Amino acid sequence: MKEGAPVLQAVNVGKAFGQNQVLENIDFEIMPAEIHSLIGENGAGKSTLLKILFGVYKPCSGSVLMDGKEVHLNSPMQAREHGIAMINQEPQAFADMTVFENIVIGNMNKTKMGFFDRKDLEEKAARVLDRLGLNLRLDQKMIGLSVAEQQLVEIGAALMSDAKILFMDEPTASLTPDEVEKLFKIINKLQAKGKSIVYVSHRLDEVKLLSDRITVLKDGNKVGTYDNTDISKEEMIIKMIGCSLNEFVKKERSSRIGNPFLEVDNISIPGIFRNVSFNLHRGEILGVFGLMGSGRTEVARALFGITPIVSGEIRMEKKKISITSPFEAIKNKIALVPEDRQELGVLLEQGIAFNTSFAVPKQIMSRIGWIDRSREEKLTADFVGKLKTKYTHLNQLVGDLSGGNQQKISLAKWLAANPEVLILDEPTRGIDVGAKTEVYKIINRLAAEGKSIIMISSEIEEVIGLSDRIMVMYEGTCTAILEHDEISEKNVLSAAHDHVVESEV
Repeated sequence: MKEGAPVLQAVNVGKAFGQNQVLENIDFEIMPAEIHSLIGENGAGKSTLLKILFGVYKPCSGSVLMDGKEVHLNSPMQAREHGIAMINQEPQAFADMTVFENIVIGNMNKTKMGFFDRKDLEEKAARVLDRLGLNLRLDQKMIGLSVAEQQLVEIGAALMSDAKILFMDEPTASLTPDEVEKLFKIINKLQAKGKSIVYVSHRLDEVKLLSDRITVLKDGNKVGTYDNTDISKEEMIIKMIGCSLNEFVKKERSSRIGNPFLEVDNISIPGIFRNVSFNLHRGEILGVFGLMGSGRTEVARALFGITPIVSGEIRMEKKKISITSPFEAIKNKIALVPEDRQELGVLLEQGIAFNTSFAVPKQIMSRIGWIDRSREEKLTADFVGKLKTKYTHLNQLVGDLSGGNQQKISLAKWLAANPEVLILDEPTRGIDVGAKTEVYKIINRLAAEGKSIIMISSEIEEVIGLSDRIMVMYEGTCTAILEHDEISEKNVLSAAHDHVVESEV
């Protein structure tokens, strides 16, 4: 443990939303220059605890102390005034504002004359972007950026502040391995400068690599706080989910060479991706891997008709199809679970039942054309139950769920539509290890039932473990399609950096 008195403490903190007790008698402390990780399944209370310490929520019981003195943080602005900054699991960007404005907002110190020194702010913002290796213009609007780029901009805004305590809630969920490595170097530098960091992540390898201490939450209760050297990754999993997770669900790769179900032939969107070709068989899981900017998400959006292709051809069962809108994609039994769940995957201000069923209105209509609530509830309960979603009631607002449970609702919606081709863009982003295995089982079960699946993931172990074949992209082109003995971490990463792939045999 780091020496000195805690810089921030939660003492017997409790929080309930209505009848739902989210946190109960939580004691949590952060020491000077400490990296303290907070782990637990989705719904364990991690984000709620951070939001209490950041002034978003008021605790129902207990108190918050800074440097041994009780404080009342009634808003994030007050938390910032006390030297606390937070990087959220979902980017909290101002979409219509520029990169510069998003970085400096909340970090603008006036001169003695009462003005802002824009030149000084621009220089500082540019240095932050350079530290993050982010090749963006300061005058670029946020609305066109990827989730990963938005996340890095938000990290940049936190770095601009003079915070002494930094909360990081799943900061690497949408980052590439290179970006994660850069972020870790920055975190270590911040620690060396005396900053304290609370790190929340489902990626336990990251937790082991970074942490001084680790606190485990389960169902709103504190299981314990441990020195990193005193707890193994396997022990963390057991304390989080109550049992051992022997291994991730792995699919035995198929040796099928049958006729393809979906054929994608030289599709292009100028300036985004070009001449991308691949086949997808029935019952196949085609993994797609690539670094940020490789075009992998853009290909998925094109297949779903969000950004229609300009040239090339798409065929389903040898028949040419035109997909110029999501409506046409759905009509052809193609579904997309998007990477950005809050913007594109779910309707946060609507309930769980509405979110799960609105894409399949015919399944829940009565004979006279009205919504049959009993059908809606049965359909919703079936699919959210299969995903082991944590919720209080079926009309609970999706915005009140944890990030991982929001992801499950996004997936449940399209499972209810019974698609023939299911495109999954980062399907386990922000989901804990216990829930991941459930998602993996569902993906494998769907493939076994004959569904064709395209799975995009930035987690190389996930892609290798689940995929029958792997398509690798680099700067808008397909650099390799790997199968059987060609599939290895070395070959996937080589192709992702546009290097020649050599067979392992």
